Amino acid sequence: MTIFLLTAGSTLAQQRNTISGYVIDASNGETLIGANIYVPGIEKGTTSNTYGFYSLSLEPGSYSIEFTYLGYSGVVETIDLTEENVELSVELHMNASELEEVVVTASIEDQNVTELQMSVERLDMNTVEKLPMLLGEVEIMRSILLLPGVTTVGEGASGFNVRGGGIDQNLVLLDEAPVYNSSHLFGFYSVFNPDAVKDVQLYKGGIPARYGGRLSSILDVHMKEGNNKGFQMQGGVGFIFSRLAIEAPIVKDKASFIIAGRRSYADVLAKPFLNEDLDGSALNFWDLTLKTNWQINTNNRIFLSAYTGRDKFRFGEDAGFDWGNQTATLRWNHLFGEKVFSNFTFYYSNYDYQLSFGADAENKFDWNAGIINYSFKPEFSYYITPSSVLRFGGQVTFYDFEPGTAIGISEGETTDISLDNKYAIESGIFIEHELDLGKKLELNYGLRLSHFNYIGPGRTYTYEDDPFGPGKIPVDVQEHAKGESIQTYINLEPRLALKYQLDAESSIKASYNRMTQYIHLISNTTASTPVDVWTPSTNNIKPQIADQVAIGYFRNMSHNTYEASVEVYYKVMNDLVDYIDGADLLLNEFLEGDLLPGKGRAYGVELQGKKVKGDFTLWASYTYSISERLVEGVNADNWYPSRYDQTHNFSLTGFYQLPGRWSFSSTFILNSGTPTTFPTSRIEQQGYVIPHNALDVRNNVRIPAYHRLDIAATLDSKNKPGRRWKGRWVFSVYNLYNRRNPFSIYFSQEENRVPASIPIQTEAIRLSVIGNFIPSVSYNFIFK
Repeated sequence: MTIFLLTAGSTLAQQRNTISGYVIDASNGETLIGANIYVPGIEKGTTSNTYGFYSLSLEPGSYSIEFTYLGYSGVVETIDLTEENVELSVELHMNASELEEVVVTASIEDQNVTELQMSVERLDMNTVEKLPMLLGEVEIMRSILLLPGVTTVGEGASGFNVRGGGIDQNLVLLDEAPVYNSSHLFGFYSVFNPDAVKDVQLYKGGIPARYGGRLSSILDVHMKEGNNKGFQMQGGVGFIFSRLAIEAPIVKDKASFIIAGRRSYADVLAKPFLNEDLDGSALNFWDLTLKTNWQINTNNRIFLSAYTGRDKFRFGEDAGFDWGNQTATLRWNHLFGEKVFSNFTFYYSNYDYQLSFGADAENKFDWNAGIINYSFKPEFSYYITPSSVLRFGGQVTFYDFEPGTAIGISEGETTDISLDNKYAIESGIFIEHELDLGKKLELNYGLRLSHFNYIGPGRTYTYEDDPFGPGKIPVDVQEHAKGESIQTYINLEPRLALKYQLDAESSIKASYNRMTQYIHLISNTTASTPVDVWTPSTNNIKPQIADQVAIGYFRNMSHNTYEASVEVYYKVMNDLVDYIDGADLLLNEFLEGDLLPGKGRAYGVELQGKKVKGDFTLWASYTYSISERLVEGVNADNWYPSRYDQTHNFSLTGFYQLPGRWSFSSTFILNSGTPTTFPTSRIEQQGYVIPHNALDVRNNVRIPAYHRLDIAATLDSKNKPGRRWKGRWVFSVYNLYNRRNPFSIYFSQEENRVPASIPIQTEAIRLSVIGNFIPSVSYNFIFK
């Protein structure tokens, strides 16, 4: 803070005028995130923010200012700032010579070495569209798994893991609203419609103070605003689902909208082949994404976005379950003069699932659970000088946790085993200062103060150790009134990032962040399932806290044709949630007695190399990492590998653009197997084998390594002058060499009973979610 006050004081003593405005895509009116605004005469500049806004305060004079964005033709404007401020919004035109190239870098050519932030990955949607994917469908979440430090526990597992953390430790945002289950079809597809996505950024470390609430990462997804220049329609048809997006101006250059929908149809195609017992079966997902915006004037703009989607699985008329997300976000951008940009956000988020089975109304069971959020978040950016930007703001979020409304009916008699809802309020304020200390050193330091209040109505228990078992038993109960504060937590979360520019092509970066997480995902399965339950920090469950440090070396070569980086990180986690062996996690009023607090540590090195220019481009990533847990009463009180631990993780992705219409891509993945727990002995009783973990070990074995090769060929339609319809055929093969990658391994004994004198034979069975190669064809189009 002392640095900020000194910098601000010297700045205010100087007379400065300001140029500000937006950087815009000339073809559709979308603002460009991360565009470069540079003043060669003084070797200073800035980048446009999430909303495309920029601001530069300079000493009075005349300046030549360059506006650039990768893949677009640059613009140079001569600006007179001698007497007054200037408002200038610039439209950039896409560079026709680069339309067909696959880009595997950021929005600025040398951003890898010049930007302050480290441990951040940005996905280019044009690149994602050409990756070989399952059944040829464009997929964002599976693309993230190609990045260093990002893993999954297996094929078909929901969510992702970052630097040794659990899936609940990733904050997934869609236009700033949290998405609690980001997967369709048990993890094979994400909830994000690629036709509606504008920008995707993943923060793995060095997380700025404006973000909070999770330990491991922030996945920030921004939707398109909608074409405000003219009508546009795009979509695709594939083997498993089809999609369609329509965007158009409401008032040209002032207001626009986009609406995008998807629906799978595996159940429709399978219906003629189902027998009578499976009539009424359903196996599908759908989602709908909407957004509109209105530029009231140069100082005010409003955005309204919404998402709703659902997965539905029914097995005949008698049983099934479904789950889905709903979000809505209202944002107001307001300029307080030329230097202060503000954004006010209100969002609603709802994740719920339903489980039901039963033959009729007299004999059935229904279970509903979920989590609902309401939040308000004001944020401000004060552009003091090109070398100094101050950001500050806050957030307050109300949580409504529904752990389970469960009602069973047997022979007409109703039994209610529902659990009470839980409520909490999380709030936080932050300040961060981004400062350029000359040509070599740049830093961002900040502080976040978070507060969590677990409130009534509700019932709380006090637990003591169970003398007859590993868990705890309730010894006291207390009732709390509505709005009563039951338990509060306050945490300071310092953040720091710095960069030292060695030369024009290389830099060293370092970062530190402390993160606090107040809500917890209750799950002891191999992978996340739709019926996992979220719960708040309470009088018995402390918030999770993580400290992470990282340092990296970044270098570009051959005029930014090649990019390379190496990052080393170390992360310590406290008060992680673990479980006693045999814990009862679902519809258990005394769940907190089955939970155990634990510690975690994760460390590793991430290597990444890219060739980002030319007809042939590629990226390769390798991660060596260790992720471990220590829980009192588990594994003889020794450290053990976490379920997400993968020692080696390698991926190689290549693209080749032929002259003309054809392009090719391929991806190879090789990962170490994940840990699992095998019995160390067995007991034979009356002809049955009972597995037994005599040594009380956890995650003592690794399943075999995972590897897979995918290929794809893309054929673009002929590019004729004036042609409004453009199509793209994608031919792909997933799992080309037919690898049966294990998801898990379980044990089975032979079915026939054997005489007592003969040992019972057992076998290990490897379960593979996808055990064959899968060819596919899909067609994508755009009309405008």
